[in-house]
Amino acid sequence: MWRIWLLFDPRRSLIALFTFLFVLALLIHFILLSTDKYNWIEGSKTHATPAAQK
Repeated sequence: MWRIWLLFDPRRSLIALFTFLFVLALLIHFILLSTDKYNWIEGSKTHATPAAQK
């Protein structure tokens, strides 16, 4: 395993990894915010009606 780090600079590799994971997390969150079901900021656009309306 140590020979792999001789090919790659550990600092640049970790920065690239963390940047990729951060961009991926932002992408996933924005995709979820664009849906009605998982939008936790605005809430669901369809309001649930009470079951016991008489």
